[in-house]
Amino acid sequence: MSISLRKARAIIRKALQTGRDMELNPLSVVVLDAGGHLQAFEREDGASPGRFQIAHGKAYGAVMFGAPSSVIGQVSIDRPHFGAALNGVYGGQVIPVPGGVLVRDRKGAVIGAVGVTGDTSENDATAALAGIEAAGLEGQA
Repeated sequence: MSISLRKARAIIRKALQTGRDMELNPLSVVVLDAGGHLQAFEREDGASPGRFQIAHGKAYGAVMFGAPSSVIGQVSIDRPHFGAALNGVYGGQVIPVPGGVLVRDRKGAVIGAVGVTGDTSENDATAALAGIEAAGLEGQA
């Protein structure tokens, strides 16, 4: 199973709505497939233009490492040389803070990742999880 464009759009729609409901700063949301390829992206009005790279880096690190970006952040703190090497392996594209959430199908297989940025990392992760759940999938933050 992969994340369809329809599901990706549903994830984004609900993540952005959650951000508005929580009165967060303008969010940017990216959805990647299991290979780390872009499926969909939206940036709310008022979000800075560089937010794509941050949202992408959170999701890309998660899907490529097979763990949420929050775990990558903790690994980077616990083993800084490994964290630096990991980011180097992926061309400097990994953003090791919460907000990169793995997406799993009903059988538990990783089918992609969602990256959200714009507010605190914890709020970004909350918005991502809301989007994933609204699409009928499971998120791991």
